[in-house]
This record gives sequence, C-alpha cells and structure tokens, in this order.
Amino acid sequence: MLTIYDEFPVHQTPYPVSYIPSTDYAWDEGYWFAAFNADEKVFLGTYLRINPNTDMIGGCVLLNVAGHQTTLRFNRCWRRNVALEVGPFRVTIVEPLRRIRLELADNDSGIGFDLMWEGTSPAFLEDHHIATNRGRRTTDQSRYSQPGKCSGWIKSRDRRWEVEPESWSGARDHSWGLYTSRPPLSPLPTLLPPPEGDGPKRAMRFWTCFRTEEYSGFYHVHETAEGVQCKMNDVFGTPFGGRIFKGWNEETVELVSGRHEMKFREGSPVLEQAIFHLKDSEGRDWKQVFDIETPPWVVQPMGAFPGSWKDGGTFFTYHGSEELAIEWEEADYSVQPFEYTPHAVSGAAASEGFNTGTSKGNLVHGPEYLARVTTHAPDGTVTRGSSQVELFINGRYDPYGFE
Repeated sequence: MLTIYDEFPVHQTPYPVSYIPSTDYAWDEGYWFAAFNADEKVFLGTYLRINPNTDMIGGCVLLNVAGHQTTLRFNRCWRRNVALEVGPFRVTIVEPLRRIRLELADNDSGIGFDLMWEGTSPAFLEDHHIATNRGRRTTDQSRYSQPGKCSGWIKSRDRRWEVEPESWSGARDHSWGLYTSRPPLSPLPTLLPPPEGDGPKRAMRFWTCFRTEEYSGFYHVHETAEGVQCKMNDVFGTPFGGRIFKGWNEETVELVSGRHEMKFREGSPVLEQAIFHLKDSEGRDWKQVFDIETPPWVVQPMGAFPGSWKDGGTFFTYHGSEELAIEWEEADYSVQPFEYTPHAVSGAAASEGFNTGTSKGNLVHGPEYLARVTTHAPDGTVTRGSSQVELFINGRYDPYGFE
C-alpha cells in the first residue's frame, strides 16, 4: 500500500515504503527521546517503535521524579495510519535531524507535555551493527544518537514544570533494521540448536548523550568481561566511538579512545559516579565526570519485555484493539536493587522461560541514569551540565569485581 512517505524521493527498494525487505519479526524502526533536568530530579523519556511485520506501532512514556516512576504504554495497528502518533502521544518532525515536537494529550496516567526537542549538535551515525549466529544475521541495524535541549512544559497530576532550554537538556536515538529477537515473537529456544560461541562477549555497555554549556556530544564504550574494548559479534559491536561538538558546527572533535573509573553503591551494581579519560584524533586529552543525581529509571515496565504489559505481552503484540491499547502504572523505585514481579506470561513463552531475568524473586535495578556532568577540555576550560547515562553490566566484569 502507498503511504504519505511515498510522496518523497526516499525509496531504497523498488516497492512502496510500507514494504519491508525482510519478514523477520525482529525488523523494526523507532525513536527514543528524553528531556531532563538534574536540579529538578526529573527525567522524561518517550519510546516509539514500528514493527511492520506484525503491523503494530507501539511505545511508552515514562516520567521519573527522584525515583518515583510513572509509565504509560500504548500500541495500535500501523498501516491503517502511518502517522507518528498512538492515542494521546504524537511525534512531529518539524526540521529533520534538528527540531522535533513531542506531545502527550490528557490521559488517565496524569502525565502530559508539549515539548520542542532541539539538537544542540549534529546527530552521530554509529558504526553499522551486525551480528550473526550459525550463518544467519541476527542484527543488521543502523543507529544515530544526538544530544539536545528542550522547551515547553511537562505536568504530572498536580505538578507542572516549565521547560526552559537553558536548564533542560535532551537525548535521542533513531534506529532501524534487524535488532535482537524480541520474545515472544521469536522461535522457541528448544527448537533451535544452541547458539554458536562466536567471538568475545560483551560484559559492559556505557552510552551517553551530554550537554555542558557550549559543548555537547555522544559516545559509547563496549568491553568484555576482562575489560577489553574490541569488536564483538553483538547487537552493538563497536568497541568505542563518539564525538564532542562545540556549538552546532564551531568545532568538531572526533574521539578515538576512552578509559574509565567508576564508583558503585556499596554491595550493589548501582552506579554513583563515572570518570572518563578521553583522547581525540589530535592526541588531546579530555575528561568528563558524571555524578549520578537520582535513582536510575527502570526499563522493565516500558513494554519491550514479556510481562511488561498487564496481559503478559509487549508493545509489538496485539492487546485486543486495532485502534488503541493503552495502560499505565506507577511505582516507587527510589531504593534499588528491588524485587521485580512482571505481569503473568502465559503459554509457550512462559514454559520456555522467555521472562527470564524479570521473573518474580529476581533483584533488578535500572540501567538508565540522570547525571550531572563536568567536561574538562584540553585548553583547561571547565563546563557543566547534565546527561543521560546508560550502563549495562552483564554477568562477570573484572574491572570492578562483578562476579
């Protein structure tokens, strides 16, 4: 079928844009946008993804205020309306790669907003992500990330925040292609031979979009259990990459390496501080200090995992309405780790353990942080601001003694 996007000269195949050159349920495309203020201890995140092969568009809005999190989930069928909107949530591309309007109309969760998200530096296209298993590509994806600033307003029931670009920063990414399989829309593991152990495994991922006065940028780091940065057969794969910008185009700094010192809450994997020593392509040294401002927000209720929706599904599964399925919940995550109980996962997905890692009794913590950040430039300039920090530690990680 034709969509409004077919009016533009953007085709990459000899078919309408609604045709996806893959029948894999892991092929999807979507956006992450965030607006945050460290002084107010407020982090707002929005997620929107399209899965053409299930004909679904879905996502979430989450508002975390000093550890108290409200999460609104929604989805509907996609091809009947390819606009970037689901129920009360809407994304409007005002100026591609630079200015995006985000809106959430009145709904039962009590959250609402009207924001203009504006990039403070150009988007950074990450190295292409490719991973394989037994000769089959399991990841084949492009992704770009971008820091920003925000203006407008946010409300939560009886509270309201006026969002000013001087004090409210932003982060975003946009990705498309084959990502890792998302249960339950993936084969049962018992029907397949065991995965091949091809190459080193990722034990740590650090990702950040930051803004400190005139400097803003992005970088990510991936390491093995031994703390080695190397190419991996993984959904992210890249050892290290990123840029720092001064203004929009006044100065562009290509980062080539980074090493870190991290501090964690005693007896837990919850991050308290990260210090990164960075080197650019001209051999100059940069330093950034990230001081975590609030308890991390929690990804389990967002809708991507089995059991994150109340019927046990995800934002890519059908919830009884082609027009709109919507639900919300709130919880106090100010003390972490905590015991997380997902909504019931039924049928074959439950019998195959597809909710492993989010099962009742497992202690979990959020991997996404709001941080104050200080940038030390090579010329001695010190600038301050805020950032989104994503830190995943998977299993053993020797640099900080995680078993």
